[in-house]
Amino acid sequence: MVLIIYTQGSHLSTSGQKVAYAALPTTQNIFSATIIELDGGSSEKIRQFLARYNSPLEPYAVDIVNAADEYGLDHRLIVAIAMQESGLCKTIPVDSYNCWGFGIYTGHVTRFTDYKDGIYTVTKALAIRYKKNGLVTPEQIMTMYTPDSNGSWATGVNHIMNRLQ
Repeated sequence: MVLIIYTQGSHLSTSGQKVAYAALPTTQNIFSATIIELDGGSSEKIRQFLARYNSPLEPYAVDIVNAADEYGLDHRLIVAIAMQESGLCKTIPVDSYNCWGFGIYTGHVTRFTDYKDGIYTVTKALAIRYKKNGLVTPEQIMTMYTPDSNGSWATGVNHIMNRLQ
């Protein structure tokens, strides 16, 4: 999310006070504008990474960061699991919007209404079912998320998270 702060001229504010507008102010005596990226650039880094792989998640980079922030998770984890499970949504069950292999087992497929629904549902589940139970690293998460893995799942997720630093 980007916030643009305009510092106005003397007839509206003599103290140099900053005022946030959703649109440009009607007066033309603007001294300066400051652009602040509220998530520290994380969503743009995620967007660029997703774009590099032509992922359908690219338009949802802000949602990934916002969901992770809302549930107290590392946003890189959400992207890394999607990369590990589906190549960033390249191989998913038809009309599932499930890039995370979440709830897919023995003929069962968990479906989401869209990618945003998938992002928020998976992130919330990781926070409630995993983080709350002390499972926070890929190695710990793997024990419940994909218990049959020989460690390669956690290795892959860690590798992707490191690339997103």
